[in-house]
Amino acid sequence: MTPFNFNTSASIRFGAGLLAQLGDMVVTEIGTRVLLVTDQGMMATGIVDKALASLKGVGVDVTLYKDVKADPPESIVNLCAQMAIDCKAQGVIGLGGGSSLDVAKLAALLATGNECLKDVYGVGIAKGPRLPLILVPTTSGTGSEVTPISIVTTGESEKMGVVSPVILPDIALLDPELTLGLPPHITAATGIDAMVHAIEAYASANANNNPISRNLATEALRLMGASLETAVRSGSDIRARSDMLLGSMMAGQAFANSPVAAVHALAYPIGGHFHVPHGLSNALVLPYVLRFNAEVAPKPYAEIAPFAFPKLTKITDEQERANAFCEAMAALSKRCGLQQTLREMNIPQDFLPKLASDAMNQTRLLVNNPRELTEADALNIYKAAW
Repeated sequence: MTPFNFNTSASIRFGAGLLAQLGDMVVTEIGTRVLLVTDQGMMATGIVDKALASLKGVGVDVTLYKDVKADPPESIVNLCAQMAIDCKAQGVIGLGGGSSLDVAKLAALLATGNECLKDVYGVGIAKGPRLPLILVPTTSGTGSEVTPISIVTTGESEKMGVVSPVILPDIALLDPELTLGLPPHITAATGIDAMVHAIEAYASANANNNPISRNLATEALRLMGASLETAVRSGSDIRARSDMLLGSMMAGQAFANSPVAAVHALAYPIGGHFHVPHGLSNALVLPYVLRFNAEVAPKPYAEIAPFAFPKLTKITDEQERANAFCEAMAALSKRCGLQQTLREMNIPQDFLPKLASDAMNQTRLLVNNPRELTEADALNIYKAAW
């Protein structure tokens, strides 16, 4: 067996209503003074109030940073880290979607004063130490609560990643009740995003693609393939919400160790230039990247197809099953109500070459794709998606 590394969050705690125990966890694991990182959208849901009640109920002094934005720029990360320093936080809590969790990770890292954001981009550059860290996801999408990755928008549109096991949290707190209020469109986009994580992790050409990640990916696809449409259409179904949250977390563990590839590489410029949410950006290019890859590398897609779509088990030909999987993912996205073309997102056709050029900058991801992808290939994929 090829040697590999597998890292994940030190403690994973899952259960409906678990947010009520946040204060006790903080007192035990961190202390009595924390920075809570979230966004304005979360403030309107009442979830932050519940978290604050749990924390203050056990005497924890909380400083609140509530201005995280989607695709967070460097300025937000640095401001949040400075706030942690100023309030002498003993630890950091991230509460919300992937952007809030990513900012919390970096705030915990930078608040120790040992590293600067501009110096830690890349794989394995950040060394730490960091402040104690608890992450609480409120969407079933990014898996950020179990990944050593934080994505930051640099300049006008480009995204860069800090990738290091140092920013894995001490506790990932997963409470499916926190996802009950997600609107259908966000449920769909984040759900497809999580399925992309599992798909790309399983098919990754990365040398660290490993048996643990592959098993997590297939179980994630089994859970989410069976529950996504129910979660979209019946948002209060706690069973579907639980399966989606658990599946998202497992997909996160999978791609944290067997990294994602061209779907994400082509999605990032869409989000960077046109502020399309990350999950939707993935969904828009997913069918076309899958079809491109499956032409020459059908095996991984044929293998995972029956986990997400059990009816595909009856297809015995590898290429035919891989093709059917590509079409099934496209159909699932459409049934969940997501936009299907780039032009629906008001992306001009003459901007596609710029997207293709920018996608080529995502070398960290493109090297993991099971089929080599050139700038001309990327442009053809964007044209097909337009």
